[in-house]
Amino acid sequence: MSKPSDLVQGTLDLLILKVLALEPLNGYSISQRLKQVSREVLRVSDGSLYPALHKLEQEGWISAEWRPSENNRRAKFYALTRLGRRQLDKETNNWHRLSAAISHVVKLKEA
Repeated sequence: MSKPSDLVQGTLDLLILKVLALEPLNGYSISQRLKQVSREVLRVSDGSLYPALHKLEQEGWISAEWRPSENNRRAKFYALTRLGRRQLDKETNNWHRLSAAISHVVKLKEA
């Protein structure tokens, strides 16, 4: 299973922005959504997720507000900002370019 340290630098930011483009979520729900959508391949620890969320908030790419969660506990919900949507577009384009380049290298015929 991949851990954030196994991911290409900046990939966690892209994944978080993409998940938040669908709907505002709290940290736990972001982690669960990533695990679910990746068919349990990607598991993000709290020690990686929350610093990334803090960084994205500092960059102005996401906003946060405290409100009740599904189980009526107080939780911080994160939402994508307009600036974050632009960053998501940039990061998505970069990811497509990078993953295509890696695919070309991996597909090289061995001697």
